[in-house]
Amino acid sequence: MCNENFSVRSENSSLQGKLEGAGGIYIHIPFCKQACHYCDFHFSTSLKKKDDLVSALTRELELRKNEFKNTTVETIYFGGGTPSLLSNDELQVLIDSVYKNYKVAEHPEITLEANPDDLSSQRIKDFVNTPINRLSIGIQSFFEADLNLMNRAHNANEAKACLEAATKHFDNISLDLIYGIPGASNEQWMENIEIALGFNVPHISSYALTVEPKTALAAFIEKGTIEDVDDEQAHEQFHILKAKLEASGFVHYELSNFGKENYFSKNNSAYWQGKSYLGIGPSAHSFNGKQRGWNVRNNSKYIKAIQQNNLPIEIETLTLTDQYNEYIMTGLRTIWGVSLPKVEKDFGITFKNYLIEQSDVFINQHLLYIDIDDEHLRVTKEGQFLSDGIASELFKIN
Repeated sequence: MCNENFSVRSENSSLQGKLEGAGGIYIHIPFCKQACHYCDFHFSTSLKKKDDLVSALTRELELRKNEFKNTTVETIYFGGGTPSLLSNDELQVLIDSVYKNYKVAEHPEITLEANPDDLSSQRIKDFVNTPINRLSIGIQSFFEADLNLMNRAHNANEAKACLEAATKHFDNISLDLIYGIPGASNEQWMENIEIALGFNVPHISSYALTVEPKTALAAFIEKGTIEDVDDEQAHEQFHILKAKLEASGFVHYELSNFGKENYFSKNNSAYWQGKSYLGIGPSAHSFNGKQRGWNVRNNSKYIKAIQQNNLPIEIETLTLTDQYNEYIMTGLRTIWGVSLPKVEKDFGITFKNYLIEQSDVFINQHLLYIDIDDEHLRVTKEGQFLSDGIASELFKIN
């Protein structure tokens, strides 16, 4: 059917797993004004294919509707890339396509990732007249030196101005901050947090700066142009963040996410709680409990396949061990933890006993604990920053 280096599937060949209950739809918009030095997501700085891409996204939503035949869509999430590069009309076309082809909850969470340089006061006012009800704004830092190091498209004044305008019109706002930036002191990090809190947003996502292979940041560090990330300082800044936000009424409900009560991200929470989601667009990932799928990471190949009514998607069927490992990884990142009764019910007593045995060393190091009231395994305060590494040590190999 095709000699490309990815599997092309007909519209009748798709993920066939957990098809009932609630789920979410993620729509990947693969365009950016410029490349951030740390980013390894799939995107293009050319908008030449934007019209074709929007048409292809709309068509993929139609082609895959049977995957969610018995699923209610609770969340629609525009990620990227930079979704705020789309016009409101283009966003509305995609939202309309979801409503046309899927069963949508009465009050879904509809999130748009946006960069400050796209959020003029007028653009924010215009969003009020769309179904979008949550903004996730990529601030990253309020300091020019940090923004320049990361090659962000906005400046510090734009970051503050967009939040000033957004908070006048939107209640549900999340902002992103990055810690562990070379040259950024703990005092500067604290100031970043305090500036963010001054806007009274109800949700903050914060990530350690990670040096991904083949990024500009990795090349600059290798050449000595930029100093390497200091893991110890990143660890310190994580605990500064946690202490400051919890003291300000935020719940640290997932490793990188802090929310006020009733403002947890429904989209992200669904991922961590194992709900089904469809990933629409080039490089987007999907999951249904039994299978994982990912679209081709190439705009032209994606558009061409969809125009031919084919799905350019690779699908992996998860073994029982894979499903167990997935649950351990996602569960330990959250306040909900890993349910020992669920492990026994879904995977068997052998898996439960293995988990308890493997956890023992981390319990003795005060990095994990078992809550005897609800029989959940959770990370301690000391273990949170290390949760991904701990989880990997609890995986079963076969």
